[in-house]
Amino acid sequence: MRRWFRWAAVTAAAALLATGCGSGSSDDGEPAAQRLDWGRCKATGDSPAPGDDWQCATLKAPLDWSKPDGETIGLALIRAKARGDDRLGSLLFNFGGPGGSGVSMMPSYAAAVSHLRERYDLVSWDPRGVGASGGVRCRGDEEIEAAEAAVDATPDTPAEEKAYLADAADFGRGCAKAAGKLLEHVSTTDTARDLDLMRQVLGDGKLHYFGISYGTELGGVYAHLFPKNVGRVVLDAAVDPSADTVGHAENQAKGFQRALNNYLASTGQDPERGTRKIADLLRRIDARPLPTSSPGRRLTQTLALTGLVLPLYSKDSWPALTSALEAAEQGDGSELLALADGYAERDSSGRYGTTTHSQRVISCLDDRRRPTVEETKKLLPRFERISPVFGAFLGWDTAGWCHDWPVAGRHDTPEVSAPGAAPILVIGNTGDPATPYEGARRMADELGDGVGVLLTWKGEGHGAYGSGSDCVDTAVDAYLLHGTVPPEGKVCS
Repeated sequence: MRRWFRWAAVTAAAALLATGCGSGSSDDGEPAAQRLDWGRCKATGDSPAPGDDWQCATLKAPLDWSKPDGETIGLALIRAKARGDDRLGSLLFNFGGPGGSGVSMMPSYAAAVSHLRERYDLVSWDPRGVGASGGVRCRGDEEIEAAEAAVDATPDTPAEEKAYLADAADFGRGCAKAAGKLLEHVSTTDTARDLDLMRQVLGDGKLHYFGISYGTELGGVYAHLFPKNVGRVVLDAAVDPSADTVGHAENQAKGFQRALNNYLASTGQDPERGTRKIADLLRRIDARPLPTSSPGRRLTQTLALTGLVLPLYSKDSWPALTSALEAAEQGDGSELLALADGYAERDSSGRYGTTTHSQRVISCLDDRRRPTVEETKKLLPRFERISPVFGAFLGWDTAGWCHDWPVAGRHDTPEVSAPGAAPILVIGNTGDPATPYEGARRMADELGDGVGVLLTWKGEGHGAYGSGSDCVDTAVDAYLLHGTVPPEGKVCS
């Protein structure tokens, strides 16, 4: 499952870069000495090059922010310039993960926010360690497929446990080999500093920013580091900044079980009874993986769990979950496997995306709290009570995700307090499975009085803006386009 992690910001002097080298900076919003060479965008991966509206460039940033005059790395940027005459500046988007490519995502998301382009340049980027910005690939496609078939993410025997931990350690070694010295410099704090450098190089006195999911953590860390530079900032599907490794896993167990209950109720089933039925199906698949229409591949319990997760991100995908579960009950794992492949970004030729690789590299550097296997085993009964379907997976994940990781984690939880910052709009969705609603309240509280402004949507799926609520969309648009802050605690039903 995609993860949302913690970090704490470390204050350091801001730096601007002339191309390839460091120079001093100021806080008055003057453009940086570095100049971006905007040009036509190229195709990325399987995505064709976007149209003529889009421009791409590479920003130079320090590899190590404690040595701003030292070695640099390139960060890939993409933008579409504002259409209207009353331009406010750039609006930067981070779509989450961590590990999501903004360069690939921004053009496809632009239609949903086309009205914002009247006053903003729409800008996104691939954070360090992602996509075209030194994206990390920790293992090859054949190795990924072999691990999917052989490794049980909820081990039941000593042999399965040994294989699970060995696979985790092997993945970490692959990441270290692929990333090299970048592995120690992909934290969220590093990226927050990159974000302020972008603000300066783009010529903006304040950062206008739209963060989704993990992007809300990034936005909170940025606000803590640079409160005076906060402009109009929206944090949608907010992460709980007060939760550590175990806390985040528990939050997600609650969130996905809540979403599953809502899904089951929508189909006329009793949620408790429906949950028991799915848990029983998963136990049968664990004992005997299901055949699929994909040559040489069977649906394991771990793949089935992943297939269950994906459609819970959006209510529009609930019918696909119904069909996949019905097929699995009949002994055909093809549809759940297809959903799992969608989550893993696996295409029909067997090539996998690397979002989860970058995600692990970033989150394991951020995360210092790494439960041992013994600690995890003591936690499992609690996780399984929270969710008979997702609990064991998320419980074991606390031990396996960063097991034997090559570099030490930095923090237990992030520091997002931002006294003196402009109001930041925090949005929580009561039916969000991946970043449960309670985290939005905590994000707003930790940003501080007069800073975090909570907007609640009583809806389903991951995120609120653009998900069908005119109330949410109107409030966000009024804030971004006109600076109108909604009343604290506003609820959209």
